[in-house]
Order: sequence, then structure tokens, then C-alpha cells
Amino acid sequence: MQLDGLLGHLTYCTNIHAGESWQKVFTGLQRHLPEVKAKISPDAAFGVGLRLSASAAKTLLDPLKLAEFQRFLDEGDYYIFTLNGFPYGNFHGQPVKEGAYRPDWTDPARLKYTNMLADLLAQWLPHGMQGSISTVPGTFKPWAEGPGAKGIVSTIVDNIIAHVAHLVKISQKTGKTIGLCLEPEPFCLIETIEETVCLFEDHLFGDRAATRLSQLAGLSRTESKNALRRHLGVCYDVCHAAVEFEDPGASLDALDKAGIRILKLQLSSAMRIPSVNAQTAAELLAMDEPVYMHQVVENRAGVLKRYSDIPEALKEADKAQGAEWRIHFHVPVFLEEMQTFATTRQFLKDVLAIHAKTPVTEHLEVETYTWDILPQKYRTAGISADIARELDWVKNQLKP
Repeated sequence: MQLDGLLGHLTYCTNIHAGESWQKVFTGLQRHLPEVKAKISPDAAFGVGLRLSASAAKTLLDPLKLAEFQRFLDEGDYYIFTLNGFPYGNFHGQPVKEGAYRPDWTDPARLKYTNMLADLLAQWLPHGMQGSISTVPGTFKPWAEGPGAKGIVSTIVDNIIAHVAHLVKISQKTGKTIGLCLEPEPFCLIETIEETVCLFEDHLFGDRAATRLSQLAGLSRTESKNALRRHLGVCYDVCHAAVEFEDPGASLDALDKAGIRILKLQLSSAMRIPSVNAQTAAELLAMDEPVYMHQVVENRAGVLKRYSDIPEALKEADKAQGAEWRIHFHVPVFLEEMQTFATTRQFLKDVLAIHAKTPVTEHLEVETYTWDILPQKYRTAGISADIARELDWVKNQLKP
């Protein structure tokens, strides 16, 4: 929905609804969107943060399927302004783990998929509104380490620039502007804001990138440099930033100072263990599950140590006594505590307070995709009601 003043558009990410095929995605939207809209935005258009797998997106290239979906949007008073282009394939019900990053931006399949998403979004995006597509932060960091790391980064940058060229052509043809937003995440090529700024300043906004875009899109050097900053930015996932022990204000300021646009804020919260001990470590084991990767970042007196998943962290639990752990496990944004764990809700409240005072983006998207793996006592109201409660909580945080 459109928020008051310059606060932008608020929605939730439909990756919460399981479904890889278009029919399953559409069935989930038909079931839940009317219920959420009735609770949150009964008298005004409701924006949708749509997640499409590669398979579902390909199905929508069929004009009949696309027309059927458009009728659903029109009749329900929905509009689409942002897509989640991060998970390419399966995202629920079976192990995903580091597979969530496949194909990464070294793979032409990622470019083809993201181009397809942009073509679809251009058809749905209301005129006068910028669109956004969030995506994998380059690659999973262990895949980019070693002797060939420089070549891997160059390939990633080249493919991203090729996508920007596609976005430029969409803009020239339709008058609509779509931005690709890389999403920093623990254990990825860019996980910290510092790493993100370096990738943009050294590569994505650099002279080589501008030259390449000029060749692909037929732009002058100046036009290319402007297009890179217009069509590239970040998806600032608040959960990820909190897990990395970023400072809310300083991290947002660093992006702004570097001229890197925040094209989307993903509103999310993580699990937090203020002081690791034998009991909390044992309780964390109960939260380990086989579907998603739950990176852990440890802070001991300002020194950070990173683990790729809960089992790796638990192997070092005896050495971590007294340290703080933050875990990449999305929890409902309104919870200050879950089970015996604390959460990073205060970090999210701080980011929303900054946005309420000086808006940092036009796109806000709640992304708690883990409802089906949360303890049962946290999912008794029904998924539509839970989504509405999260959106209501965010709206209340943004009130003067």
C-alpha cells in the first residue's frame, strides 16, 4: 500500500507462500492476497511484492496466463512494484541451504532469469513508479575464494552490466525505470556494507563497467555512468544487517555517501543470543532445520567470527561462552523474544525510525518467509492474519 507522505510503498514478500509452478503461486495469491488486503488496505490499492521462480516466470510469458493474472490484479485492486528475484528455484519444503544462490551471477541462467523478471515487471509497474528486483549478492562467498577469485568477480560484474543494458532498453521502450538491487547477506560475496560499497565503487560504478554498458546499450560514457547509478542499488535486508552487527544509522549513511541507492528495504528480524552458554547452545540446536541456511555471526568485544550455519557454530559453542550470537533466522518482526531467544527487533525499529524521519527508499517489504518452520505456538492465527499483524506493526512504527 502507499504510505503517507514520502514514506513509500509497503507490502510483504510472497515468497512466504510455497509454490514453484505458476499454478501453485497463483493459487496462493488468490487465497491470501484478498484476506491480507481486507485487513490492511480495504479501501485503497494494495501493492504486491511478488516472488516468481524461473519456472513460474516462464509460464507467465504465455499471453493467456498473463492476461488471466492481470484480470486478477485489476479486479482485486492490486499493483506490483517489486519482485523477489533471489531464489531461482525451489524455496520451500525441501533443503535449500546454499542452493538458494544457484545459479549465481557467474551463470548466464541467472542473467536470463532476471531479464525475464524485468520484462514482466515492466508490464505490471504503474507509470510514474520505479520498480525493483532484489537478487543474489553476486555469489556464495566460498565459491568466490581462491586463485580464480578475480575472474569470478569480473564475470559477475559483466553479467550484471548486461542486465543493466536490458533495463536501459526497457526504459527506452516503455518509459519505466526498473532497478536491480543486490542483497548483502552473511557468507556471500558482499555481506557487510563495507564490502558492498567496495564492490560498487571498484567495479559496478567503475570505468570498466561504464565502458561495457556504453558498448551494450549504445550510450555515451556520461549516460552510462548515470544509468548504472539509476538502475543499480541494494536491497537492504534489515535481518542481514543486524546479524552482521552493522550500525543502523552508519550503514545507511555509508551507502548514501557512496551514492548507492537503497532500492528496497526488506523488513525482517533475526534471532539473537546475548550471551552464549551451555543451555542456550543446546536450545539453538532445536532450531536447526534442514531447509534454510542459518548463518551465525559471533561478537566478542567487537571481534566478529562467522559460521556458515548453526551446526558449525555449535561445534565452537564451548569456546563462545559469554559472546553474543546473531542468527540468520527470520522471525516475526513484532516479536521481541521468541522461545528463549532474544531478537534483533530493536535494530529494525531503529531503521524504521530513521526512515520515518528521512525516508531512505520508496519500497518497504516485510520478509518473514519462515512461518512454516517456526514453533507451532507462533503460527496459530493463520498466515494471512500473521502477515497483516506484521504490516500493522510496521505502520505503527512509522507513525509520527
